[in-house]
Amino acid sequence: MFKKPQSYLGIDIGKISVKVVELKKEKGRPVLVNYGYSEEVNDFSNKNLQLDVDKSAKLIRDVCGRSGIKSINAVAAMPSFSVFSSVLNISGVDKKDLANAVMVEAKKVVPLDLDEMILDWKTIEETSAGGSQDNKEGPGEKKDNTKVLLTGAPKSLVKKYIAIFKEAKMNLFSLETEMFSLIRSLIGSDPSIIAIVDLGAVNTDIAIVENGLPMFSRSLDTGGIMITRAVSDSLKVDFKRAEQFKLDLSSSAGKGQEENLPKMVAETISPIVNEIKYSLNLFQQENNKKIEKVLLAGGGANLPNITNYLSNILDTKVIIGDPWSRVSYPLDLKPALDEVGPRTAIAVGLALRETT
Repeated sequence: MFKKPQSYLGIDIGKISVKVVELKKEKGRPVLVNYGYSEEVNDFSNKNLQLDVDKSAKLIRDVCGRSGIKSINAVAAMPSFSVFSSVLNISGVDKKDLANAVMVEAKKVVPLDLDEMILDWKTIEETSAGGSQDNKEGPGEKKDNTKVLLTGAPKSLVKKYIAIFKEAKMNLFSLETEMFSLIRSLIGSDPSIIAIVDLGAVNTDIAIVENGLPMFSRSLDTGGIMITRAVSDSLKVDFKRAEQFKLDLSSSAGKGQEENLPKMVAETISPIVNEIKYSLNLFQQENNKKIEKVLLAGGGANLPNITNYLSNILDTKVIIGDPWSRVSYPLDLKPALDEVGPRTAIAVGLALRETT
């Protein structure tokens, strides 16, 4: 008897919704088994599922039950805005002393007491005294400069996630940061310099990725809900109708107006657009490197004309990221998967962690 391939769930617990993607590995390639999601269509700006153990666990069970998902093997991600990430430059340190040097630098940059954090770090570049990049060194040999990617998460948040999956009666295989999930699903092994913009309902996350690692990241405490609220207030309609009006407004742009958004939408998202532009320019100026393209994820990526609008403002190629490009699935599902792709990108990346 052949053993049935084990499937894994990528479970993305957002501030206001839960997305689940089930993948299994067959013949060396990830295969889609199932997917599902929940969404609250009301004024959810003050809600945060990640802090509500019982509600999050119930939503996970409900989504899996409604979608016919049977697996209990889960991978989850902590929100980028709750996780610290920084690139450290450490000079003239022996390899054997690098760990201590990282902790010394971490005390300077991590906003919380290190005893309250779970830290992880990885060497991403070593430059010799002659200026050449090298990843090899002899015992005790000093490097002129070492770049280290430091990440950290509050222990209290990690405990909260463990409690959620225990309550949901699931096996939590691993826990990572949302941006690493997005890199896995949208970029893969591409070494190019690429920006990812995750346009969520309540938060917007920006990362600039090189060689598959986030070299720059920031989170904004604002998202697509701003547009929905503006439409709701202007037209005096509830949030569910405002959400549909938001899409209708943007898709009503006439021929030749593909680079424009309705005035209400453009004015509402201008703070987000300005922050994206500032972040990209800052990285390019400080590193003397050019960003090749911008990939969009999150529900806001479905806003009609958003790619052309941003491409025109940023003077950079902007496309909607495709998290399904590394996954096998029935072709008749493509239209549906293309529609849900932006908001399930994190969940796909999580499931890919255990199936690639």
